[in-house]
Amino acid sequence: MRKRELKNVEWTILIVAVILCIIGLIALFSATNETEHDEFNKQCIWFVVSIIIMIGVMIIDYETLVKISPVLYGLFILLLIGVLFTPEINGATSWFDIGFFSFQPGEFAKIFVILFLTLAINRIQERGKEEINRPTRLLILLAILGVPILLIIKQPDFGTAAAFIVAAALMVIAAGIDKKYIIATIILIIISVPLIYNFILPEHAKQRIDIFLNPESDPRGAGYNIIQSKIAIGAGGLTGMGLLKGNQTQLGYLYPKSTDFIFAVVGEEMGFIVAGTVVILYVLLITKSLYVAKTAKDEAGSLIATGITGIFLFHVVENIGMVMGLLPITGVPLPFISYGGSSLITNFILVGILLNISSKRQKTIFVK
Repeated sequence: MRKRELKNVEWTILIVAVILCIIGLIALFSATNETEHDEFNKQCIWFVVSIIIMIGVMIIDYETLVKISPVLYGLFILLLIGVLFTPEINGATSWFDIGFFSFQPGEFAKIFVILFLTLAINRIQERGKEEINRPTRLLILLAILGVPILLIIKQPDFGTAAAFIVAAALMVIAAGIDKKYIIATIILIIISVPLIYNFILPEHAKQRIDIFLNPESDPRGAGYNIIQSKIAIGAGGLTGMGLLKGNQTQLGYLYPKSTDFIFAVVGEEMGFIVAGTVVILYVLLITKSLYVAKTAKDEAGSLIATGITGIFLFHVVENIGMVMGLLPITGVPLPFISYGGSSLITNFILVGILLNISSKRQKTIFVK
């Protein structure tokens, strides 16, 4: 990477990601105290590996990644099919267990779906900007998106599937889709929600929605986790109960505290000040990602950055929302903070792509 490109890089994104990781490691250290910090030690390793991979991604031009995206997309479709035949873990077939590492293809697939969608949209727009609004073109994009979503729902992993939808929706809007399609989609969603709830959603998904609406209806069963999460956050107060001193965290009431409910650990043991800082850092991460999309040198860079923003936005809103009882529980990890090698590596690859896109813009080239 040339010197002038390094000047253009939006380093704030990397700084924010690293700070979030440090906060996450501190929370993990406390949350894994009774297991001799096993997950904390693994996360430290994945943090180092993620940084190395991110640097590699920064070096590779994002245009090259877009060009090879059909091959990578096809590879991960095969992996998403293959993972359906693996043993269930926590009720889902989402992981390949290869001993030292549980590989979750649905996480990495986010990257290649965004890249392949970018390629498809660019090819469509080469024939004219309005081509994106032709029904046949939209069906092509829908097929690209629909195949991985259906396979991920089959696992089942509704949270990851929703992340794909949010990212793709933002990308298509950024590409200039006509408002009539947006309005029609909103109407269709409103009409289909009760039908999906009554006739399509499995019982465990319905139960999560019911518990979200009324967690006290089953306080010792399905509503237990969310009730304990809200107790933990409330108990933290302004400055927290202190590391290794959180009642819900240390006494085992909060579960799973290293992944889905890690934000509750932050709230209980570090308090509102640190939890609020985490939220502010995420807002900064998302706004800077949008800025990269706005200042990208071409349409491809803009679309990729928009899709990445959608991934971060959904994960942050859904995870923090569900931990606070504002949204249904979906098992979506909190970026850079929740435990998980696949999630952490994926997030840093996305950061690497954002840094790559920002390095190619013309922001500071002519500034003395």
